[in-house]
Amino acid sequence: MNTSASAIEQRRALRKRANYTVAVTDVINDRFLGHLGNLSATGMLLIGPGAPRPEAVYQVSLGLPGLSFPGANTSPLSIELGVQEQWHDAAATPGQVWSGFRIVSISPADAALLEAWLALPGGKE
Repeated sequence: MNTSASAIEQRRALRKRANYTVAVTDVINDRFLGHLGNLSATGMLLIGPGAPRPEAVYQVSLGLPGLSFPGANTSPLSIELGVQEQWHDAAATPGQVWSGFRIVSISPADAALLEAWLALPGGKE
């Protein structure tokens, strides 16, 4: 078990549940990976149709419901993240897998959007 200070800090990061269906897409292969379970400044939980490759790195895109520019269309703003698989396990629902990912890369602009979304009320874990 990894008990380093950074591993403990990542696990303790404020997580926010996705109160809406948020699709997560592999940008490189333009492939649906699953739906967002929760998201923090350091990682995310994904509920998908299959297991990711162990320790694989993905470039993903996802929308942040409730976060949009005033006066713009009502579509949620999207961010891109580089994430690395940390673990996965079969879900109670047949054909679904829960997967934990660590954020390994995010642009400063997308990090600011993520922080703004995390600060919105509701869904804290």
